[in-house]
Amino acid sequence: MALEDKGNTVAEVSPELTREQVERHLKMLDERLDNMDSIITSLVERVMQQPLTLEISCPKCGQSIQINITSNARLKG
Repeated sequence: MALEDKGNTVAEVSPELTREQVERHLKMLDERLDNMDSIITSLVERVMQQPLTLEISCPKCGQSIQINITSNARLKG
């Protein structure tokens, strides 16, 4: 199998080496996705512990409407 290098030269690469590189890159990608999943999960858990209030003004009458959103997580206090 031949791969083109940045200098426009062709280098011979063994199929085993290419497979090892692909497996290593897939493992690194899997670890990064796991880390992202952990961070996003932690962030969502922190956000869901807080009550959220949306205040919207009606475009027709101008009256302010408040929407309170709470989660099923118990607040620590």
